[in-house]
Amino acid sequence: MATVQEKIALMNTKRDHILQGGGESRIAKQHAKGKMTARERIHMLFDENSFVELDQFMKHRCTNFGQEKKDLPGEGVVSGYGTVDGRLVYAYAQDFTVEGGSLGEMHAKKIWKVLDLAMKMGAPVIGINDSGGARIQEAVDALSGYGGIFFRNTAASGVIPQISVIMGPCAGGAVYSPAITDFIYMVKNTSQMFITGPAVIKSVTAEEVTAEALGGAMTHNTTSGVAHFAAENEEDCIKQIRYLLSFLPSNNMEDAPIVENDDDPSRMDESLNTVIPDNPNAPYDMKDVIRSLVDNGEFYEVHEHFAKNIITCFARFDGRSVGIIANQPAIMAGCLDVNASDKSARFIRFCDAFNIPLVNLVDVPGFLPGVDQEYSGIIRHGAKMLYAYSEATVPKVTIITRKAYGGSYIAMCCRELGADQVMAWPTAEIAVMGPAGAANIIFRKDPDKEAKTAEYVEEFATPYKAAERGYADMLIEPCETRPRIITALNALASKRESGPAKKHGNIPL
Repeated sequence: MATVQEKIALMNTKRDHILQGGGESRIAKQHAKGKMTARERIHMLFDENSFVELDQFMKHRCTNFGQEKKDLPGEGVVSGYGTVDGRLVYAYAQDFTVEGGSLGEMHAKKIWKVLDLAMKMGAPVIGINDSGGARIQEAVDALSGYGGIFFRNTAASGVIPQISVIMGPCAGGAVYSPAITDFIYMVKNTSQMFITGPAVIKSVTAEEVTAEALGGAMTHNTTSGVAHFAAENEEDCIKQIRYLLSFLPSNNMEDAPIVENDDDPSRMDESLNTVIPDNPNAPYDMKDVIRSLVDNGEFYEVHEHFAKNIITCFARFDGRSVGIIANQPAIMAGCLDVNASDKSARFIRFCDAFNIPLVNLVDVPGFLPGVDQEYSGIIRHGAKMLYAYSEATVPKVTIITRKAYGGSYIAMCCRELGADQVMAWPTAEIAVMGPAGAANIIFRKDPDKEAKTAEYVEEFATPYKAAERGYADMLIEPCETRPRIITALNALASKRESGPAKKHGNIPL
């Protein structure tokens, strides 16, 4: 019979074997592709020596196709918990060196456990995907594994932040877990997502496409909008994830952490008084406005490469996290289109779920006209913004910098959609449509049309009619915008609002 010391030695031997993953040669192949191993990623993500691994000794129980003879250390996934900047976080990382990181029954159960624990503890969860997909030998058991993950992702939605990281292939049904989660990171040149790969597409539709062009990081960051962030390499990706977490609460019952900074909350910026061009149709960069308003000019853009006509980002005012939605007049004149509507509606709903106030910077001439937009369902997609803002109960502050016309004025969180405070710069133009176009309709038969149009523009291309009727609470000098926003957010910090009892609404998806 083995002694106590022999039993301890046996456990340590088994553990050392598991820590080697797929072995030296497979680890070398992983490194040769510019990729870290699952454990290297985990150790870089978490604070030093804080990670606690769970289910290290778990094994599959498949006896089909010779699987019973296979030793798969850790079941091809590393799972557990630790701290990021001192805060509890759960995570799992698929190990491509073990059976290509393929997902089987017990691999999935390790992920299920992490998701269940994260929900119970009210902690964010990060899933690092690097997998060949379902373990075919395990058949419906593997499919059950995916189903259980999707179900838990959905249950956790709006309760804890969920971040998906694509650090290798992610194909077939596997892509739907990331799609359900809040944010997706991809690494340039080493990660791909697609439902069907290039070979299947070629056999079915005869289209030829590379894996990178079909589902690479920039494809999903620019064209499809599936991914929210693109990283230069895996180290950059993990640094970005840690940065994102600094803006977020751990769960929906908490507020985001307050970050001390030395940026004076009463600071004014005279450059804002000249940021709007004298020509009402000339562009300017709304990111310059954001930089001048937020703490230390620092913000983290979400969906930076997708639907650039609208900006969605996290930033801070006096140390407190906010979500900013801002039209970008430098791109497509800041018009709202299908993609901008989707991008902003999803961001609004995330911020609302996690108690992050919304600051809206408005310079929008309208919804983008065109046959393509109508056929693509701009009515349905634009309605998502209306729905998201109306449903959101977090503090909502709206600043109109220049144009705010028609339905797009409403869609950017006007008073009636629940804005708690609406401010307008003297350059604001709040109207049903562009004043020149409106005058052309009103005075089209008037012989003195030109003079009356000029008079109309002078009177109605202003914020004063809205202010007269209380639709704008205050007209402010651009330079004083930062302290005004901070004062508003401080006043709104105790806001409490609830809607009618219902199971859930029916957003126009």
